[in-house]
Amino acid sequence: MDDDDLAARLKAFEGLRATVADRGKDPVNLPMIRHWCEALGDTNPAYTGPDAIAPPTMLQAWTMGGLSGHTSRTRAYDDLLALLDEAGCTSVVATDYEQEYPRPLRPGDEITFDTVIESVSARKTTRLGTGYFVTTRTDIHADGHPRGRRTRGHPPLRILEYAPRKQAPARDPERPRPAEHRPRAVVNRDNTGFWEGVARHELLIQCCTGCRALRFPWLPGCHACGSPDWDTVRALGDGTVFSYVVLHHPPFPAFDPPYAVGLIEPAEGVRIVSNVTGVPYDEVRIGMPVRLEFRRYDEELVLPVFRAAGEAA
Repeated sequence: MDDDDLAARLKAFEGLRATVADRGKDPVNLPMIRHWCEALGDTNPAYTGPDAIAPPTMLQAWTMGGLSGHTSRTRAYDDLLALLDEAGCTSVVATDYEQEYPRPLRPGDEITFDTVIESVSARKTTRLGTGYFVTTRTDIHADGHPRGRRTRGHPPLRILEYAPRKQAPARDPERPRPAEHRPRAVVNRDNTGFWEGVARHELLIQCCTGCRALRFPWLPGCHACGSPDWDTVRALGDGTVFSYVVLHHPPFPAFDPPYAVGLIEPAEGVRIVSNVTGVPYDEVRIGMPVRLEFRRYDEELVLPVFRAAGEAA
């Protein structure tokens, strides 16, 4: 099948239903809301008590099928995925996601939803591989009333079904790694100030000017009181390893596994994901004292990392 024939067959799925009158596995409920808020550290009082609402960002949680999946997915969507598999696009990654919240969800709401295939892009080549962006739109209702819309696509979550690129041959460990392989952060209007601070070798933490709550990563509003106004606090640099993982697989071009990725708790009280340096990966421990430093990876890229306290750079 040539590219033109495949593109035409993929386009034929646009406008078809992916799910029809699917139902959430459980009603909106306080235990799931509590677990969500505890995992994210969200203490907003709107999510507790007799008049509780569900956090808007939980919208997708109420529609997930779990390990048993959903029974209402259409033959059209299965055929679309099968066609992409046949074309070698056997991997998938979500690239962006937009949601709308007409009304809050409340405990007891029964969720139903419908999904339509909005579009399938032309063939695209990305750093991951070559494939097709599939856009779906899901309309969510509670007890028959609109409660939200989540769109996979661009604009508004877009998924890429792609054929993985062939792995490069094993790298000579004595050969320096090309700087361009080091991934870059996505800089946007909400976090520009943080990266400007990093360029000055300053680790800046947002501080709400309303309730003085600290937050990291940077967000447009306070998670505690909802205020959009904020200032910054410069981290002094001392911290401890709150938790960590040792990554063995999968290999990534910018790193040589195994290596430790730490959840660092600076003295100011927030938590930051970063590299732990200065000691072998198997010597990192919870509670280990660390000290902030800034490491330059190339002419443009500087990142904050945390060195085991007492270890020379």
